[in-house]
Amino acid sequence: MSAYDAAAPSFDRHRALPDGVAEAIRASVMAAAGGVPRPRLLDIGAGAGRIGWPFVAAGDDYIGVDFSLGMLREFTGRAEWNGAPARLVQADGERLPLADASFDAVLLMQVLSAARDGRRLIAEAGRVLQPAGCLIFGRTVAPDYGIDACMRQHLAGSLDAAGVHPYREKWSDDALNWLAGNAHDSRTVTAAAWAAERTPRAFLERHATGARFSVLPPPVQNIAMLRLREWAVATFGSLDAVSVEPFRFDLMIYRLQPGMAH
Repeated sequence: MSAYDAAAPSFDRHRALPDGVAEAIRASVMAAAGGVPRPRLLDIGAGAGRIGWPFVAAGDDYIGVDFSLGMLREFTGRAEWNGAPARLVQADGERLPLADASFDAVLLMQVLSAARDGRRLIAEAGRVLQPAGCLIFGRTVAPDYGIDACMRQHLAGSLDAAGVHPYREKWSDDALNWLAGNAHDSRTVTAAAWAAERTPRAFLERHATGARFSVLPPPVQNIAMLRLREWAVATFGSLDAVSVEPFRFDLMIYRLQPGMAH
């Protein structure tokens, strides 16, 4: 089982993107893969389809892959409800059951931080990518001063002090730095930007279902959340204190050097 299976039913509710953002991400991806009339797209870590659904709805040549069967069931249910069946594969992104050079673009949307080995994931993505294709990484960028960032930092520090380190690995930073030094072309585009309300209470509810946090022993979770709740009240005045904060979704687009994926 994947750690994401338990979070699958509530994933969209806690982490939904505002209306139009997923569609804007699709438009930017299709522009990046320009030059191919109907590009073949692979989405590694497709999850419940919050980003992949617009590709399915548009009838694109899209395949979604995820290790979590629970997430894929949510994606399947969304697709069937809307009458546009999705092509989905349950597989480990580091060992794809797909042929070499099969896709014009490979998407990795907010998955590197959960990878066991970021370089191996990138190498496998490169293996199934056409030589002229592009790797497209996506991530939501939140303000460093925001409620979510402050609470996440305090939680990580509290767990570190207790000898628990679920957030210590920086696979995404290491892998992207390696990729930037080895790709022959790269650029970053902002696919969408928006403002959203954040509260400490919403962070507590959302983070409790996070893949890394939810696999910690229940006593550790309970103590960490209690301390974080107390700190948030003391810091922000209330769990329902509202902060309107700017967010954006960035796409980092890379084209690999020949032989880099092997």
